[in-house]
Amino acid sequence: MFQGSYVALVTPFKNGKVDYEAVERLIEFHLEKGTAGFVPVGTTGESPTLSMREHIEFIEFVVKTSAGRLPVIAGTGANSTSEAIELTVAAAKAGADATLQVSPYYNKPEPEGMYRHFRAIADAAKLPMILYNVPSRTGRQIALDTIVRLADACKEVVGLKAADGSTHSVTLVRLKTDLDILSGDDSMTLPLIACGAKGVISVVANFIPRDVADMVGAALAGDYDDALERHLKMFPLFRAAFVETNPIPVKAAMEMLDLCSAELRLPLSPMQQAHREILEKALRDYGLLK
Repeated sequence: MFQGSYVALVTPFKNGKVDYEAVERLIEFHLEKGTAGFVPVGTTGESPTLSMREHIEFIEFVVKTSAGRLPVIAGTGANSTSEAIELTVAAAKAGADATLQVSPYYNKPEPEGMYRHFRAIADAAKLPMILYNVPSRTGRQIALDTIVRLADACKEVVGLKAADGSTHSVTLVRLKTDLDILSGDDSMTLPLIACGAKGVISVVANFIPRDVADMVGAALAGDYDDALERHLKMFPLFRAAFVETNPIPVKAAMEMLDLCSAELRLPLSPMQQAHREILEKALRDYGLLK
């Protein structure tokens, strides 16, 4: 159901407001560059800093502007189950094709609480759901047994965004479920596809969408020599894009490439100069900057 290179879309800001003109330009940019779909208002989209109204309006705008030309997987997760349900119901009403559900962060639920959280969202919205396992951000791993239990019990649970840095856990999910697995870490996309993943929800696809899509396409076609060559070429960009907390570097890169402003919302702060120089060098070495 979900395969290829999906972009973890940034949320452009201008003078503190969402810059919808920039969003529209980015959508058209991705439509031309081989991106498989949009994933708005996830971590890369700075969802924790958006108000509920902004969050819903952003999803509505992306769905309306993409106009069915590419699928939209809306980020609607939260550490409050009721908030996640409200966002997910709104995404379904807006016409999103699926939702991305990050595991509850900070409150660190036990496996039973995790299961009930995702089950409640699935029951309320009846929209395809991709679980998002990113323990470095949330403080809690979604246990394999919980993933299997959800896959068995909820037809809405159709995928997993895997960002725990482990080929082992992805292999186990692949063995025990039929979920569509998407890498949540650009540097892990190729090894995870080798273990059965079907693509990536990519950060660097915000500014090199065609290159990421081509690497994923080569790997899915079984041309691992070509895919490895592309992976190795992009790898310095992968590292530079995470030299500070995401999405600080990716937004800085996009400003350097005239794609959108690097403006962030607190508590994120502008990129440190030393790290900016690392990013600039990576972009220059790649041939994106002169």
